Amino acid sequence: MLKLRLKRGGCKRQPAYRIVVIRSDSPREGKAIESLGFYKPISNEFVINTERVKVRLAQGVQPTKTVKDLLLKAGIINA
Repeated sequence: MLKLRLKRGGCKRQPAYRIVVIRSDSPREGKAIESLGFYKPISNEFVINTERVKVRLAQGVQPTKTVKDLLLKAGIINA
């Protein structure tokens, strides 16, 4: 099963996350299938490729709770 989830990057105390498609049994820092955007919580930056996200969701990829909240906030999916 594939998931849309966050992959951590950035420096110590300066987190930056990539939104990736990854196998659900892979570790957080495992090899991603596709990178779809990024999220920086400190500066509240959020950039995502909406077309690719919609394609992946149509293919049955399940977002994690945090990614789902970000997609709701961006207006990509509806509750």
